[in-house]
Amino acid sequence: MNSQNSEFTLEVEPTFQRLVSVADTDADKKITVEDQKNPDFYLIDSNGKKVPVQRTYYLSNLLQELAQARAEGKDSLSITLDEIQVPPSRRISERIENFFWDDLTRTIDREGITRILEDTKASDGVQRIYVPYGDQEGIDYFRDLQEELGFEMVILPEEITPEYVKSINTKPGILALALEDGEGVPFVVPGGRFNEMYGWDSYFEGVGLLVDDRIDLAKAMVENFVYQINHYGKILNANRSYYLTRTQPPFMSSFVREVYEAMAEDDKEWLRTSLEAAVKEYEQVWMEEGKRLTENGLNRYFAEGLRIPPETEEGHFEEVLKEFAAKHNMPVDEFEQKFQEGIIEDKALDQYFVHDRTLRESGHDTSWRLENRAAHLNTVDLNSLLYKYEKDFAYLIDEYFEGEFIHSSGRVYTPEYWSKKAETRKKLMNRYLWNEEEGSFFDYNFKKGEQTGYISATNFYPLWSKMASEEQAQKMVENLMSHLKATGGILSSAKVSVEQEATNEVQRQWDYPNGWAPHQMLLWKGLLHYGYEEEAQELIYRWLWMITRNAVDYNGTIPEKYDVVDATHKVYAEYGNVGTEFDYITTSGFGWMNASYQFGLELLEPEYIEELDELTPPDQIF
Repeated sequence: MNSQNSEFTLEVEPTFQRLVSVADTDADKKITVEDQKNPDFYLIDSNGKKVPVQRTYYLSNLLQELAQARAEGKDSLSITLDEIQVPPSRRISERIENFFWDDLTRTIDREGITRILEDTKASDGVQRIYVPYGDQEGIDYFRDLQEELGFEMVILPEEITPEYVKSINTKPGILALALEDGEGVPFVVPGGRFNEMYGWDSYFEGVGLLVDDRIDLAKAMVENFVYQINHYGKILNANRSYYLTRTQPPFMSSFVREVYEAMAEDDKEWLRTSLEAAVKEYEQVWMEEGKRLTENGLNRYFAEGLRIPPETEEGHFEEVLKEFAAKHNMPVDEFEQKFQEGIIEDKALDQYFVHDRTLRESGHDTSWRLENRAAHLNTVDLNSLLYKYEKDFAYLIDEYFEGEFIHSSGRVYTPEYWSKKAETRKKLMNRYLWNEEEGSFFDYNFKKGEQTGYISATNFYPLWSKMASEEQAQKMVENLMSHLKATGGILSSAKVSVEQEATNEVQRQWDYPNGWAPHQMLLWKGLLHYGYEEEAQELIYRWLWMITRNAVDYNGTIPEKYDVVDATHKVYAEYGNVGTEFDYITTSGFGWMNASYQFGLELLEPEYIEELDELTPPDQIF
């Protein structure tokens, strides 16, 4: 019998210990390219023949399988050489589909609450659940559980103000989500230290879930968004108490449309409820004049709140606070305390934190693109996303509601109404954001009356929302490929823009040289919308090649972000890189990274998948 097909029956613990002693030479609980090469590991087949396992990738695969068996309490493991030497794209994809999504799934109920509460975010040592004033079912449910499970339930006031949110920042807690038949409606978390439901992460995770036919889970996440809109007034940055005044980039209409069109059953009531909530969010969150709607008719991010954002890492604002403490002639610690307590007033510092909270609401925390000006910008990304809302609403009402949607507010919406809104936004974007000379859209500073000129992946969102003309798209694609294409995919921003805008040496994580999953996914689809197949295939390949090579070389690592210039997961900007800390096997990867891999594989041509499994560098292909 061919050794490839022979089944090896391994004693889990002895084999695990022998493998670690031979191959994990730096004792970091992983087998990576940084370990010393040692060819002396072998398995014994049924004929007593020694079969060597030598390559780092194969050794780390075996380690992962043994670690999985160990975690499941197995004494023995049956495995073939084919299973150890599986093509990397297939192995990564299968682990995402069969393990990672389940490990990232949470519920806020009797079964799942402990896992969410047992993290490091309860700074005062008390675990809390905040429940909306109007959710009587949730209030009754968590009241009955709090003593048994050892947490404190707090009922939020009917009106949630920035002053109230600041008052509970020293008493942080998780925010309740939807219940159905006495069980929490499930959702996917990003992973690592992010143990809650995040706003725009959820849409991209949903794209991956739909690829993997996990429609019920994607549907449940939309239902949690509906709950957030109806009870918290917005889709939250994340369901933590200190995010109550902050939303995230809007993807609700896309999420609703894509989930509904993937559903096997024609659940019109589900669509009606979801569309109602999406329209409510559009009207009440984004179109309230003086807040996120500006005088020129375009939108901005604008996070409310008071003083210093409490979720940031210690020392994050050290340089800023030093400057203002010196201005007030006092030590930094004393100044910070008095500023937080409102004893010291400083309008300039207040304005800095308006921009900082707004930058975080944009999802791009942080970037020199938005530093100290975020609340003054009509951004390309936000207005592209709202254009997509308007087009989606027109389509859904026309396609599924016979051209008329009667909202519970009493308003009657038609496709023509939304199409007109979209056309108006398109004209305004072309007026204020489009730069014919540069062949690009740019963020517009409405306080200064000028475009920023900052070259960012977000400038290309009009391709995804299908707002750009064919002529604009041609120029934009040329710019995308010349300014933002890197070894491992699309850069978050151009090096030249960072050099022009940075006021110190701090590297922002949403800037050059880093790349992020949502940018890749949106721009792949945008390129395909306009028929740029070759460019899309190249950028998909570059991204998947980088992920695959890093996973092969580093024990299956699927992290939060990458340096796409050096094509490495070793990113140390600001908060480091979530998803790199694990022992022997990663059980969850990172939410939108998992999704980007599955989505990319679905779009990539078979000939390139073969090259991917050979780890052929992209510059040898394109």
